[in-house]
Order: sequence, then structure tokens, then C-alpha cells
Amino acid sequence: MGIRKFSGLEVTLTVLFLLVTTVAVALVALMATGEPAVIKDETTGTVVPECPVIPLGERVDCFPDAGASKLGCLQRGCCWSPLDERNAPWCFFSTNHGYSVVREERPNIYSLSALLKRKVAPSLFGEDIEELAFHADLQTVNRLRFKISDAHKQRFEVPHEHIKPPATHPSGSFNYEVELTHNPFGFQVRRAATKKVLFDTTMGPLVYADQYLQLSARLPSHNIYGLGEHVHQNYRHDTNWRTWPIFSRDSFPNGGTHNLYGHYPYFLCLEDESGKSFGVFLMNSNAMEVTLQPAPAVTYRTIGGVLDFYILLGDTPEQVVHEFLELIGKPMIPPYWSLGFQLSRWDYGSLEEVKRTVERNRAVDLPYDIQYTDIDYMEDKKDFTYDEVNFKGLPQFADYLHEKGQKYILILDPAIATSKRINGPYEAYERGTQKNAWVTEADGKTPLLGEVWPGVAVFPDYTNPSCKEWWTDEYVRLFKEIKHDALWIDMNEVSNFMKGSIKGCDDNNLNYPPFTPSILDGVLYSKTLCMDSKQTWGNHYDVHSLYGYAMVLATRDALERVFEGNRSLILTRSSFPGVGKYSGHWLGDNAANWNDIKWAIPGMLEFGLFGIPYIGADICGFFDDVSEELCRRWMQVGAFYPFSRNHNAQHYKPQDPAVFGVDSLLVNTSKHYLNIRYTLLPYLYTLFYKAHTTGDTVVRPVMHEFYSDSNTWTVDRQFLWGKHLLITPVLDPGVEWIQAYVPDAVWFDYEKEERITVRKNHVDIYLPADKLGLHIRGGAILPIQRPAVTTVYSRRNPMGLIVALDDNNRAAGELFWDDGDSRDTVETGNYMHYQFSLNNGELTIQVMHSGYSDPNNLKFENITVLGVSSPPMTVNVTHNNNNVVVSTFKYDTVKQVLYLKDLNLTLGQNYTVRWDQVSDPAPEIQRFDCYPEPDSDETKCRARGCIWGTSTTEGVPWCYYPEDYGYTATTVIEQPSGWSFDITRNAGLRSSGRPESPDINSLRVEIKYHSADLLQFKIYDPTNKRFEVPVPLNVPSTPETDETKRLYIVQVKKQPFGIQVIRKSTGTLIWDSALPGFTFSDLFIQVSTRLSSDYVYGFGETEHASYKHDLNYHTWGMFTKDQPPGYKLNGYGVHPFYMGLETTANAHGVLLLNSNAMDVTFQPTPALTYRTLGGILDFYIVMGPTPELVVEEYTALIGRPVLPAYWSLGFQLCRYGYANDTEIADLYREMRAAGIPYDVQYADIDYMERQLNFVLDSQFQGLPALVDHMRGEGMRFIFILDPAIGANETTPYTAFDRGVEEDVFIKWPKELSNDIVWGKVWPDFPGVVVNESVDWDTQVEIYRSYAAFPDFFMNRTATWWQREISDFYNKIMKFDGLWIDMNEPSSFVHGTVGEKCLGPSVYDNPPYMPPLESSHRGLNHKTLCMNSQQHLSDGTPVKHYDVHNLYGWSHTKPTYDALLSVTGKRGIVVTRSTYPSSGKWAGHWLGDNNSSWDQLYKSIIGMMEFSLFGFSYTGADICGFFNPAEFEMCLRWTQLGAFYPYSRNHNGKFNPRQDPVSWNASFSEASRDVLNIRYTLLPYLYTLMFYAHSEGSTVVRPLLHEFVRDRKTWDIHRQFLWGPALLISPVLDEGAREVQGYIPDDLWYDFHTAKAIEVKGQMITMPTPLDHINLHVRGGYILPWQKPENNTHYSRKNPLGLIVALSDNGTAQGSLFWDDGEGIDTYASKQYLHNSFTVASNTLTCHVMVNGLPEAERLTLGVVNVWGVGSVPVTEVTLQDLSDLSGSVKQVTFQHNTSTKVLIADATDLSVRVDQGFMLTWKTNT
Repeated sequence: MGIRKFSGLEVTLTVLFLLVTTVAVALVALMATGEPAVIKDETTGTVVPECPVIPLGERVDCFPDAGASKLGCLQRGCCWSPLDERNAPWCFFSTNHGYSVVREERPNIYSLSALLKRKVAPSLFGEDIEELAFHADLQTVNRLRFKISDAHKQRFEVPHEHIKPPATHPSGSFNYEVELTHNPFGFQVRRAATKKVLFDTTMGPLVYADQYLQLSARLPSHNIYGLGEHVHQNYRHDTNWRTWPIFSRDSFPNGGTHNLYGHYPYFLCLEDESGKSFGVFLMNSNAMEVTLQPAPAVTYRTIGGVLDFYILLGDTPEQVVHEFLELIGKPMIPPYWSLGFQLSRWDYGSLEEVKRTVERNRAVDLPYDIQYTDIDYMEDKKDFTYDEVNFKGLPQFADYLHEKGQKYILILDPAIATSKRINGPYEAYERGTQKNAWVTEADGKTPLLGEVWPGVAVFPDYTNPSCKEWWTDEYVRLFKEIKHDALWIDMNEVSNFMKGSIKGCDDNNLNYPPFTPSILDGVLYSKTLCMDSKQTWGNHYDVHSLYGYAMVLATRDALERVFEGNRSLILTRSSFPGVGKYSGHWLGDNAANWNDIKWAIPGMLEFGLFGIPYIGADICGFFDDVSEELCRRWMQVGAFYPFSRNHNAQHYKPQDPAVFGVDSLLVNTSKHYLNIRYTLLPYLYTLFYKAHTTGDTVVRPVMHEFYSDSNTWTVDRQFLWGKHLLITPVLDPGVEWIQAYVPDAVWFDYEKEERITVRKNHVDIYLPADKLGLHIRGGAILPIQRPAVTTVYSRRNPMGLIVALDDNNRAAGELFWDDGDSRDTVETGNYMHYQFSLNNGELTIQVMHSGYSDPNNLKFENITVLGVSSPPMTVNVTHNNNNVVVSTFKYDTVKQVLYLKDLNLTLGQNYTVRWDQVSDPAPEIQRFDCYPEPDSDETKCRARGCIWGTSTTEGVPWCYYPEDYGYTATTVIEQPSGWSFDITRNAGLRSSGRPESPDINSLRVEIKYHSADLLQFKIYDPTNKRFEVPVPLNVPSTPETDETKRLYIVQVKKQPFGIQVIRKSTGTLIWDSALPGFTFSDLFIQVSTRLSSDYVYGFGETEHASYKHDLNYHTWGMFTKDQPPGYKLNGYGVHPFYMGLETTANAHGVLLLNSNAMDVTFQPTPALTYRTLGGILDFYIVMGPTPELVVEEYTALIGRPVLPAYWSLGFQLCRYGYANDTEIADLYREMRAAGIPYDVQYADIDYMERQLNFVLDSQFQGLPALVDHMRGEGMRFIFILDPAIGANETTPYTAFDRGVEEDVFIKWPKELSNDIVWGKVWPDFPGVVVNESVDWDTQVEIYRSYAAFPDFFMNRTATWWQREISDFYNKIMKFDGLWIDMNEPSSFVHGTVGEKCLGPSVYDNPPYMPPLESSHRGLNHKTLCMNSQQHLSDGTPVKHYDVHNLYGWSHTKPTYDALLSVTGKRGIVVTRSTYPSSGKWAGHWLGDNNSSWDQLYKSIIGMMEFSLFGFSYTGADICGFFNPAEFEMCLRWTQLGAFYPYSRNHNGKFNPRQDPVSWNASFSEASRDVLNIRYTLLPYLYTLMFYAHSEGSTVVRPLLHEFVRDRKTWDIHRQFLWGPALLISPVLDEGAREVQGYIPDDLWYDFHTAKAIEVKGQMITMPTPLDHINLHVRGGYILPWQKPENNTHYSRKNPLGLIVALSDNGTAQGSLFWDDGEGIDTYASKQYLHNSFTVASNTLTCHVMVNGLPEAERLTLGVVNVWGVGSVPVTEVTLQDLSDLSGSVKQVTFQHNTSTKVLIADATDLSVRVDQGFMLTWKTNT
């Protein structure tokens, strides 16, 4: 019979049958067991893991021990999935593991029980417990307890002294819900109101073995705080797979993740911005570890005990702390004296040294309450003894301290020596042995021996009642022998210098459990006792982390016995939850480093969570020698540690404050902040009362108060005292500016008493060496007391209040007061409790509990109220219905602070203090001038609708605007790119008071976000076209619409309308025009803005006596005028641009693009008012944030400065009054003979025939040949050209004739006349002989011809001008540059010839006249009539009234274009009149100055201002233009002028010569020497010019641009920098032979000696003989140089040298720009060389960044001078040419002076080209 074949259908049916059978079997198994069948591999019998598909962050580690492998993982029934990083587990739990619920019981609404059975799965570590009991107690509405234990066997549980279940069931609804999941077992805790899951254990299996218990839970957020004790470098935990071991251990808190002294399996989780939070506490004392993972989730792994969890809910983080402390015990109130400052050290060596320390700190009046002695006071470090030799007299030491109000604390360790004392038995040890007081070995009998400080020792078992009796008895004996005031207990982790015991430890599961958490050393008994040793509470394995807790409980009993009714103090190192009920804690044996000062703050914040508010770190560090800076900064922040103690270790230098010097900065700042601490002790003491009664934190995370602001969640470099005091310390070296976070509240600077404008933002705070940030929160009332050197004395002093008003002008606070020392005063009612509240100017001082009367008859003496917006009229105090008027009050208008003095309000009584506000809404400095004209009176004032109020303060306006004067914005909507909206003049306002200038009632506002650092706002009349400045600006083509990229925030205030610009990073208000007085009329526009600080620079051109503006009511007119420099005299140019420095040291710039006559007024508000006579308001703000970036951004907007020809950086000579060309030739020969470097010679108008442009005078017919000769010898020549063209010639004068033909001259409007507007300037009538002895006006009338003024706006004028220049160059005389003058434009008649201007007079004499020079003569004084008509390049007619200030600007570009076109070279144009963007084409000199000493320093100010304005090529006429020069002044000016970028000696007609060779040989020699220095450094100067041209950086640079964080530099204007690296400190005063100069905070070298200056950041006296100028080179910089020659034609041919000025760390950097020196636009065409130089590790490297240099211009390397190279001899210097591919190295000739530390390496002979890069290396014999 054959084998039957199955059909396809049959096969299919069979397979289906088998599948159904398998499923059925599985279902039967499931029904029978309640759990899925376990799938096993039939071949191996191992469980096949069922691996869930879960996010990586939810994996629960199945292999927490070492050695994870795929095989090991699968053997555990877990899932193996390796990754490309090790943080996340590769081996994670499958769903096979865990427990199932067998039975669930809910006997009532308050409890839930379940029986759990283990699922079939491999064991991780063996001895898994098969059945568990789960029990949940809903203990209170906010507290849930759940415990998982062995269902059949008692396991160790923590015997906590305080934790007990509530006596009664809670009333009210629970704020949480609990839901059990049966298979696998898990549970979820949810918020009842929101259903948000808080704690979800279903994400991982429960593992419960005898010595391995694991539970995981998913959490709702990453905001996890707590767990300890460790060093957490940040307060908020990192959830990226961080594992933290918990097991008490004597170890150093050095920043690792290892376990430290205390045991805290407790964390707080902030859920979200609502503030709702919860805490999780695992009551388990066994060794454990806790892993935080990205789910976010937490996994606990502990090796014993039970899982006993408490979940604690709160609506805020602070409420969660309350709940936790309600559970474990609220903290004690420390004695008042323990809040004083404390001193300690390990090993003073003798009592005499202790007393010396005490005395020196008393001598400096340091507030200081407590002195400690460490174990060195003991005999051989034995407890309960003292060293009767070195500490003789110790029993009386407490009396010595008490005499001065101080206290004494000594130390005890737990370990008791077994050895005898020096002179007999050690009775403490013997008595303890008799009482069986020691921890025993595993046999329960034999005392365990270890070794600690006294040698071989036993360890008290504080869990044993007999031991506690022994400890108390010994302490009583000690106190009888040595008086003291409190006890410090240490080494109680417990610490043992042996591993386990002197015998070692047995090999068993307690000493070597199956799993050891990731503790330090990986061995449980490392540096402690064997785990199988015995204590009364159990095996040391279980109770190890309770050792310190038990010692605290025993010590509490001992202190109560000794001090009875006095509180005393315990300070413990090891702790456990609940210790804070009896003890304080310090953060252990830290070190003197900058990390530990930082990490102390998270440590203190965590112990606030843990219930130990009396907390601090060892100030200045325990280990290592501390630097002065670190100790100073630590003393500052340590003054605000609740436990404030300076403590250091054996063998290190003393670090008590006084040891740093009696009047040292450290002592002074320590005293300052300790005095503030002592002032605030009543507030701090009240915070401890709140901690004791409600569970409030004392040191408080910012997050606890401002949880709705996610920025606060990570703030841990700042902290609060309670709600109200924000402490912001400096925690890094060398730092004076720190970034801090200002939470969303009103804040006042504690020390300045000023409100800060920033809130809810990061801000840069200036905290110099002696300062810490301290701010009071608005809404606070802080009780204070006058400080003293100890609390004994301060408690006798008058009290007071500091009140800080909030946004609603309210505040509240409280005071707890008792005798400061008695025990249990709260419980007995022996205390006083005040509540303070302030609302609407009424301060209520109310006693809420009166159980204590202070014996010192204390009074509230002074009350300070911050933020009072206006001065009170009266202040009254009411007490028992009696009202008393307070006459002793004072109001600070600037700070807005009310001071109530000498009140004498008795402590313990109720009072009400009231004040009424002054009706005047505008404090004087808030007034804005409504009548800036000089003839104001009350009638005129009120006619404008303004307020009249006289003042005795000079400058305060008597007529000022009401608050509502201005405009109102209508629909205001911000768009991504800015704003556009209309504003309307407020109804009911009177006319602005100038009938000829009607008000414009409706205006358009446009605000444009051009870029991240540039914004524009423009206000104009949308219905009538008004003049707008035709100067083109470089604004981006598309706006910046991404708000996150912008550095600014713009807000619009509707009424009164104003724009506010806020710096986003700091919250600083940098523009705020929401002020009264905004006026927009036809011929008068006014707008005011608040300023961000008193530091404002810029506005010009006017002579200023200081670089920083004086804000005390000064007004500066701006209108271009031929006006020599003088105080408040408007000068040649107009620059309506300023740079503002903010208090945060950020900077911004503001440009008003308006060319009408204007003025600006500063006032001390601080504020600024603009008044302009036409046009529109068109503002541009650049955001910096550094001063240098402000200039770079401003020049990016208006145009980068021109790159001058190299030769124009040489020295230059000029005078008005050369009689003929022979004088010039003679001067040239004399200069050459004297060897004085000199590049440029000028001819002023005397070279012209009768001062006619383009016509050569007969006395100068030889000048063209002389110029050619001089140019042949490398010299250059510059001629002057004025704009005015003579018009009365009797023979053809092509310049005028062609000008008339081409219609280039300014005329009257056709409706008035078709004639040219004639003026008179320098050209004379033909055929006249000028008698210069007659008066000036007569000369003008009879000798000066009519003159026409070209209209340079017109393109045809530019063409005409270029042709005239070309003809002169090609037909008459060559030149290299052009000097244009008189282009304001200047005229010698007023308006026009005959001085009768046509047209409306309102333009020449406008309704408002700014305070200009000769303003009474009208705007047309010394210039053209304002009705003159000009035409823009597009043909638009404009009044000269609108464009007068642009005349020089319009003149400059055609001149520059002509120069380049005619000469084919770059050359230089120098112009007198300027406007923003003129610097693109020309340099500028500071005008026709005077030969006087004051002009020296004022020239520095002028150059620095023009650096702001975008001019890098600037200078003043050296030795002065007007009046004869004097020898010493001219010599000092020559030295200063050698460092003007534009260095020209120029003087006026009829004055004696003042050039360098006109004096004597010594003058010539000194001039040659200083100019040789200039020429030496020209490669550096030229490189700076390149950076100005390419990046916009400054050349002449104020010190503040480089050192803006140093506020001392903000006022410096008698020194300046070339770029970042050369400091010039000239003599500026007659007869001076030394200079007081500031050395900024960096390394500097004397240029002349190459020696480093020994000081930084301070003024020094610099000797300055007559032939000397002080120059310093900044360390860290490299300056290129060349050997000087007679002119730059020759110096440029020399090899390139380098000055390498090394920084403190031996590094330096610099650069070089080099081109042909005169080619047109070599930068754009990349025809240049750009190198960078760097030095590191004794190697100078030259990198070539751009190399487009022509062959003829290439440089070779010459001498390299390295300064600061050190005194270790240099043995070899080598040079490698980077273009040499062979890598060959050449030896370099060198000299090394080990005394000056200068290395000179001469590479000249090696012919190494600079354009190919090189490396120069020097070696020493080290």
C-alpha cells in the first residue's frame, strides 16, 4: 500500500489546527495563572525574552553591574540591542520580568493592599522573593505612602524618630489618585484635578530579591532636583542616563559623581510652568543608586530593606518642601548668635595661635561671633581630652571669648582610641567598654577595631541606649572641664581609615553582596566598617547610612543635659532625612578652587530641600592655599551662607580675613558684606522661624519663587534668602562682569537703593573686586538692626525696616523675635511676632503675638522705603490713637527713596505710618523744557499750555510740559518686519507757541527692523512732502523678521506716544521717547528720550571739555560754520550721532538723519532732548553691544572710512603765510638736513593769485618745479582749494566763466530772482593792493571780490569741478592730495553781498533759534541766505535752509572722485566741513585751533569723537593755528601729534614759524626721535587703517572701547590707544615732568625699555622728561614695524620687523596689511597682502590670508623683538620658511637679555619673504 499524499487544502487545515491548539493552550494557562505562558527555547530551556518596542529613553537597564554582554543579557531573559554610545543600556528588561497582582483589597478610601506574585523569569542576582505585599496609605490629601515588602518575612525598616502615620484620617478630597495595573504589576499616581500622571511604575518591572530591589517610574518632566549627598554641578539634574550612588561616605566633594557624607533618596519634580510639583522619598537606608534617564524616568536600585515610598504633592515647589518636612520633622531654630560669622581651622597648633587669630580679627572690627577649635585641641586627638601643653588655658578660653560677646565651639569625632592617655588611663574608653557601648564584630560581642585620627579605635553604637547614656555622661564631664557653647560632630559616616577593620572583613553576602551600587571604590566597607558588624538597630549593612543620624539623636540628648534651657547648636557632617530637626550641616571638606565656590550653591539649595536650612560651605576652601581673589569673592558670597564659617586645613596658609592685611581689599569687602549680613540678621532669623513652623526654605532657589518662568528652572549661580533677597556672587576668576538672571518682579539694588529696569531677563552686572550683587524684591519689608562686631552687641542696637514697593506700591513682611538662645520658645510662646504691611502710603506695624519683652528697650529707629514715586508732603505716625507728625524725613528724587529717621517706635507696640504724596507729578529732573528760548516768563509759559514752577537748582526748566503733552497713537499693530501707524496730536493742547511754525496734527510712524543690530524709526507728515536728507545709507535689502535673532525689543506707548527700545539680553531701556513734549511743527520739531545711563559720547562738531558728556543741563547747537574751536561754539561739521554706554557696559549708537539746524539738551534724568528746525525725524539705532561694534555697525550704515595713501601717514608741514616758493624750498632743505622724517608739504591759499582757485601767484612761479623735485625724492604735495569762486575778474577766469556757462552756482529761487547768490570769501578784486592793517570788515568791503558758490549736489557741478582740477594738474602743477576748506560754506558777508536776503525772513531768523554762535544774527551769519536754492542730483529744488549742513558733504565726494581720476592714485582728501558718511571719501582736521595748552587734550577728545563718527584719518593742527606757539607747548604737541593719524604742523599768517627746525637743535632732535617712532610703527598704523576701511574699527581708540568692563576707563580722555595695542599717555600740561596715567587691566610693556609694567588696572605716575612721551604696548599683541627713513618712499623698502609683546600666558597675535600704498581700491581688487601672526608655545607663526601683492611691493622679514620671553636663557632660534616644501629650518642670529626678558632675533640675512609665511621658534635650556 503506498504512502498517501495530502492535498494542499488538507495541509492548510492541519496548520490552522495546530495554531488554534497552541493559542488554546496559552489561553488555558493564562486563565489558570492569571499571566501569559512563558515562552522558552525548547533546545536550551532558557526563557526567550519578549522585547518591547519602546523609545530609547524608556529602556530600563537589566545589567547595571559590570560586564554586560549579549550572552549574559540573554541569560537574564533580557533584550540585547547595542548602540553607538554607552550611556543608554544595551541590555534592557523584557516584558517577561516583574510581578503580577494576585489579590487586591481596598478596605476603605484611605488604603489599598495587594498580594504580588513573581512572574517566571530568570533572576538577576538570586534569592528573588516570590510573594510581596503591596500596601498604599493615602495619609493626607497631599501625601501618599506605598510600601512593598516580603509578604511572609520581616525585613529591615528604618527606625525613624519622627516619621509616623497621621493620627487621624484626612478630611477633604485627595489631590491624587492611585491606579493599580495587575499584569504586570505597576501603579500610577495622578493629579486628581488634571489627571496628569506623576509617578508611573508600569514602564519597567519590579525586581525584588533579598539583596537587590529595583523599581522604575516614568516622570512628567525633566525638572528634577535633589538626591544626595553628592556634588551636583548644577541644581537641576541631567536626565541623560546619570546614575548617582547613595551611601554615606567620608570623601572629598571634588565634583565627581561619587557618594558623599549624607544619604538622601529624595527628589522634587517641578511639573511645568504652573508650579505644581511633587516630591518622592524612598525611606531606605541601604546602599543604593538612582538612575535618571531621558524618558524622563527614575530607577532605584537598593540592596536591602524594603521599598517604602512617600509621594508628596504641592501646588508649588515650596509647598512640596513643606510636605516633606511635615513628614520628616521641621528644622530647629538655631541660636541667634550662630547666625554670626565664624572662624575655624584644623591645626592652629596652640591656644596662643588661636588667640592671635581672634585678636587680629577683632582688631580690624570684623563682625565675628564664633571661634572653633578642631581636633588639634585634643590630647593625641582623643575625644573628651585637651592638650594641656599646647592648649593650656583652654578651660578658660570660653570666658575669654564671652568677654567680647563671642562664642566657642569645639569638635568631637565618634571614634574612641583604645590607647592610654599620656599620664594615665583613657577613662572615656574604659567607661564605654564597661557599658558595651561599641559597635561589635559579626559575633555581637567583640568590639570592632579600626583606625582613625587617634590611632586604633572603637566606634560607639549610638543606636544602643547604653551608648547614648555613656555619650551623654562623657559630654557632661567634658563641659565641666572645658566650657564651650556648642558642638561640632565630624567623621560620622562612619569614617574608618582601615577597610572595614584592622582584621579586614569576612567573605559573605553582607560585605560582598551580589550587587554593589556604583559607590566610591566599589566596596561597601571602604573607609568604613565591615557590613556584617552589629549595632542595636541591626547589621551595619542596613544601618550604615544612619550612623550620623543616630549620633545626632544621642548628641541632642547630651546637649539638652548640659545646656538645659539654652538652645545651643549641633553641626554634623553625616546626615539622613530628619537630621535638620536637631542639627545643621556643612558641605564637607572642599578645596580652595573656583569650582567649589560654584558648587556650594547647588549644595545649599539641595539641603534646603532636605530640611537642613542651617547650611554652608567652608568659606575660602578647606584644602589648599587660597588666592586673595578667590578668598575675597568667597567671603562675599559666604556672608550670605546661613552657616557662615571660614575654615581651612592643616599645613595650609591661614585664610582668616585679617591675615590679608588690616586695610586690605579683602578685609574691607568682608567687613562690608558681613555688616550687611548682621544688618539683615532679624530677617534671616525670621526665615528660620518660618522654616521651623511651616517648613519654608531659607536659602531658596529662584525657581521656587518664579516657577512660571522656565528661565529660572536652571538658575543655580544665584540664590535667594527667602522670598525677598537675591544674592548674585562672582564665582569666576578675573571677572568683574557677570551674566545674571533678573526674575519677573520689581528689584532694587540693595546698596545703591535704586530700582533696576530689567526684569525677566538675563543681564550683565558690573561687580568689581569689592562687590557682590544684592537685590531686594519689590513687595518686601525686611526687618533690620544696626550691626555690631557680635550679635551680643548688635541685638542691643536700634532696629529698622527696609521697605521695597512692588508694581502695585505694596509690600509686606514679618519679624520673629525672642531672646535668641532659649530652647523651645515657639512651643512655649516666649516670643514676639510682627506683621508688616504697606498699601497706598500706609505702613502698618502690628504685633501678632506678644510673648516676649526684649530687655534692651529696642526701637524701630529708621525706615527706608524704596520706590516711592514722588516726595511726600507730610509723614505721620499713629500709636494708640495719638498722631505725631514726623519732621525727620528725607526724599531722594533721583533714587525715589523715602528715608524716615529717628522714629523711636518701641518694639512690641503697634504703629501706623502714613505719608501723603506731593501733588506735583514731575520731580525737577523729570521736567522737560517747554520754553527753551531765553526770554521765558510765567505768562508765556502758560500760553503754551505748560506748567510754571520755579527752582533753586541751576539748569532746571521753570517752564515744563504737562504729562499729556504730545501725540497719541491710534491702531498700533506690530508686523514681523516692524510697525506702521498714525499718531494724532492730543486734543486740547495749545499751539506749541511759534505762530510762524504751525503744528502738524497727524503724523505717520514707521519702524523698520533692518537687521539683528539695526533698526530705524521715522516720523513724518504723510500728507505733505517734507525735506528728507539725501545722504544714501547702506540698509539691508530685506528686514530681519526673525524675532529671535534681533538684539532689541520695540514697544510702542500710546499715550503719550513714545517708542521704547529695549536690549533683549539685559532688559535695558536704551531709548524711551514716551515723555511729554513731543512737538512736530513746520519749522520746529522736538523729541525727548530717556538715556540708559549718564555715559553718552559724541554729537558734533563742537569743542567738548570731556569725552563723556556732562548731563547737567547742557545744550549743544549743531549748524556748520566757519567757527574756530571754542566752548559751546558750533563748528565746521554736523554729526547728530551719539554712543550710549549702558550700566551693563553694553553700548549702542543713535543717529538722527536730519540736516537742519538743531540742538541737543542733556539733563540728569538722564535724558536727551532733540530740537531741529525742519525736515523729519529719521532715527537709526545700532545695538553694538560693544563700543567698537557700535562704530563698526554705524560705519556699515553710513560707509566705511576711506583708506588713505600710505604716504599720507607721514609727517606733514603747512602754514598760511608762506611769502614765496623759496620759503618752502628752504624749509624742505632744513628738514632734510635735520634728518626729521617728513612726507608731505602743503601750500595754503597764498600760492594762489589773489586767492583765486586754480591760478598760480607770481611769487610761486617756481613752485611747480620745486614740487617735481621734491616728489622725485619721495615727497608728496597737497594744495588747498576753497569752494568759493571769484567773480569780478577783468580777464578770462575759466573756473568762473565755465561755471556760469554750465550753471553750477547757487542762485535765488526764480520767483525771487534769477541771479547768483553772491558772497565774499578770500578772492580779492583785481588790481587792488590789500592793506592788511585796516580792520577786517573794511578789508572785506573794499578788497574782497564777489564770489559764487558751486552747488555740488548737481552732477554738472561735479563734472565742472573735476575739469578745473584736471586742468590745474596737467597744465600748471602736479599734486598728490587735495585739501578743501571753507566749505561750511563760509562767507565773509552775512547771507549775501549787501546782507539783504530775499524771500521770507522766517528761514534766516526762524521762530526757534538754537544756541549757535552769533545766533542773534540769524542762521545766515557768515554763510549764505537760507532762501538760496540748490538742486539735488535728481533736479529736486531745495532750500539752503535744509541742506546747509550738507554743503561740505556734497563738496567732498566730487573732490575725491576728481583726485582719483586726475592722479590715477588714491591720495588723500582732507575736508573741514563734514556730515555722516563724509569719512568714506576724506579725512578731517579739527580746524583752526589756538596755540594754547588746553587744545592738546581737547584734540584727543576731538579725535575720539571723530572715531565714533566714522573718520579714521584725523588730527589737529600741531602747535596750533592761531597765535604764536611757545617752545615747551609746541614740543609736547609735536610728541602728541606724532600719534595723530593725520599728523600735520600748521600755523596761521603773521605768526612766527613753528615747524620742527624753526626752534633749536634740541627741539629738532626731540622731534626727530618721536617721529622716528611714528615711522617705525607706520606698518601697524596702516594695518589699523585697513581694518577701519574694511571692518569699520577705530584707529584712535578710547580706552573704554577695549576695556569697557572697567568703569575707570569710561571717563578717560587724556590718554588714547592706537587700535587695541598701543597706549599713548602724553604730557598735556605746562611744566609737567610726569604724567598720571591709567594702566588698564592687562599686561603692558614700556615701549622704550620693553620692560613689563608691574601694575594693572590702576593709575601710576610716569616720569616724562621734556624729550619723552610715554608709550606702552599691550601684552598679547604683535605690532609690525619698519626701520624709519626720511620719508615713507624709503622706509617702505626696509625689511619688516615685528614687536611681539607676550601675554601673561606667553601668547600673542597680530596682523599686517600691505599693498602698494596708493593704488585705487586695492582692497576690493584683492591686490594686497594680509597676514596674521600668532605666538604660542615659543613659536611665532605667520599665516598668509590674502596674497595679491605685486612683486615690487614684497617684503622680507627683518628683526623680531620678543618682549616678556622670560629670564630662562634662550639657547636657539630657528626659522622655517613655510613656502619651502622641504621643511628645512634655518638658524637665526639672536640676543637674549635675561634681565629685561627681551629676545631679539635678526632674520634679515635669511631673505625670508613675509608673503609666503614662516615659523620662528625659540628654545630654552628647560
